[in-house]
Amino acid sequence: MNVSAGLFQNTTSAVAGRGVGVCLVAMLLTCCAGVSPFYSGPVDPQSPAAQAVLDSARADRAYPKFSDIPPAPTDFRTPRAWAAAVADVEAARSELLSETAPATWTLSDTEAFAARAQADVEPPPLAGAPANTEAFARDARERATPPPSSR
Repeated sequence: MNVSAGLFQNTTSAVAGRGVGVCLVAMLLTCCAGVSPFYSGPVDPQSPAAQAVLDSARADRAYPKFSDIPPAPTDFRTPRAWAAAVADVEAARSELLSETAPATWTLSDTEAFAARAQADVEPPPLAGAPANTEAFARDARERATPPPSSR
């Protein structure tokens, strides 16, 4: 049965294997170069972080005990709950895809749609009566001054 991988399934690929291989080769080359990543040299006393480094490296400090580890949480989803949530998301996805498929809508009958839209909208208010417009124009002409002549 040929089934494509779902959105929430873990899949492996050759890229991950190559990445691990590159890391291993890099570690081997680093060891061959004589530089150990675990080398701890002396701390420069002039460094601004010198005191913090020395304080964190002290051996006589208090270390945590196993009794300090908090108990494991119990308020998390079980694998069955995760599976149910994934199934819900997949169902919503398939419902959305079926509702928005290309065959579910058309651009026909646009005249009827435009008529319904225009019937739902109120007409814009009138700008003013013609008498008010004439009065505004007359007032504007009286206040206007012509530009100076070019002579």
